[in-house]
Amino acid sequence: MTASYDLVILGAGSGGYACALRAAQLGLTVALIEKDKVGGTCLHRGCIPAKAILHAAEIADAARDGARFGVHATVESIDAVGVRDYADGVVNRLYKGLTGLLGSRTITVVAGEGRLVRTEDGPAVVVGDQTYTGTGIVLASGSYPRTLPGLSIDGERVITSDHALRLDRLPRSAVVLGGGVIGVEFASAWRSFGVDVTVVEALPRLVPNEEPEISQALTRAFRRRGIQAVTDHPMESLEQTTDGIRLKLGDRSLDADLLLVAVGRGPATDNLGYAEAGVALDRGFVTVSARLETSVPGVYAVGDLVAGLQLAHRGFAHGIFVAEEVAARTGRYDSSPVPVLDRDIPKVTYSDPEIASVGLTEAQARETLGEVETLKYDLGGNGRSQILKTQGFVKLVRAKDGPVVGVHMIGARIGELVGEAQLITNWDAHPSDVAGLIHAHPTQNEALGEAHLALAGKPLHVHG
Repeated sequence: MTASYDLVILGAGSGGYACALRAAQLGLTVALIEKDKVGGTCLHRGCIPAKAILHAAEIADAARDGARFGVHATVESIDAVGVRDYADGVVNRLYKGLTGLLGSRTITVVAGEGRLVRTEDGPAVVVGDQTYTGTGIVLASGSYPRTLPGLSIDGERVITSDHALRLDRLPRSAVVLGGGVIGVEFASAWRSFGVDVTVVEALPRLVPNEEPEISQALTRAFRRRGIQAVTDHPMESLEQTTDGIRLKLGDRSLDADLLLVAVGRGPATDNLGYAEAGVALDRGFVTVSARLETSVPGVYAVGDLVAGLQLAHRGFAHGIFVAEEVAARTGRYDSSPVPVLDRDIPKVTYSDPEIASVGLTEAQARETLGEVETLKYDLGGNGRSQILKTQGFVKLVRAKDGPVVGVHMIGARIGELVGEAQLITNWDAHPSDVAGLIHAHPTQNEALGEAHLALAGKPLHVHG
């Protein structure tokens, strides 16, 4: 049997369901195919449950450290099952809302495992004995936790982030293999819960995609919290011991109850028929044009399938773009959608302290723009940051005598500032433009205002 739609979407994660919702809004008929639950990794095994756990960790720290604020409290214990149930509750409420939202639109949600095929009439998606054809086909199958050669994931002593979210008891000690976003977030949460944590990163610094000053500040903050960071040490081997695991790193070895493998995520392109249908792949990622079209005309790819930032909101933006692109090509949208650029996408790492950035790093700006100017504003001069007892800074990168092209921040709750930071870089604002804005007092947003005042040549709360 064959069913035809304007748009057939394979995968209902952030990119897939956003594409479906926008397409339906534009009057397209949509089939949304998902083998698991709508919402994908982000909702069920990623962003949402992980950040709920990090919030529970923040509460544990607040109770434990309350004496600093004159509030004396103790933490009796951390109920791992209770934390998991709390996270599950958040996920279930959002899942129910998303399911209802999709059901209220003209979207056919197909439960089943789809596969891209090439037919005489062009590409199609097969689910069981049903074939789905469309003017456009969107590949949105997401990603999976990567591992390394020589590591056997058993789900007990050697685990991925998927397993870490389902733990019913906390280890006494853990080694986190990978110092990127996923690794430092779990390390931060587990330390707040009382786990002895060591983070191992093969590259010279933690969060290597951030500014070097950010990495240094995070390493210092982790050290103060009792989190050990071992950088520039690739894994040599892993062995099981009587009590847990032993990770060998050349000149040293680390023993712990378990190993969390957090070495990034890979594109979920295997066994889905992409290559067989003629879709070009590069290192597993789907090769796309600037408009997210694959090597097969009319077939698009979004989110983690496309090399670059692996962020839910990037997939969300990709999905909206493709829906509008297909609608425009079929005469049902009178604008040409603007392609999504990784440079314009905000990033947040929800560790303690938080990290937030958008735009170009200083090194990237020098490579692409030549001469640049930078300024670093310390949160020590910000009243709200002092109330929160956080340390950190805001770093601005601008083209010489030009707009601000990068904003990089670290500190408690600093992720809440990235919205304004994105407006600054995306709208090519000059320091003087932001310096003229009034920021509420006392807020951490003032740190952005103060930094731009200083870069505009009229510093206020900045020591010479």
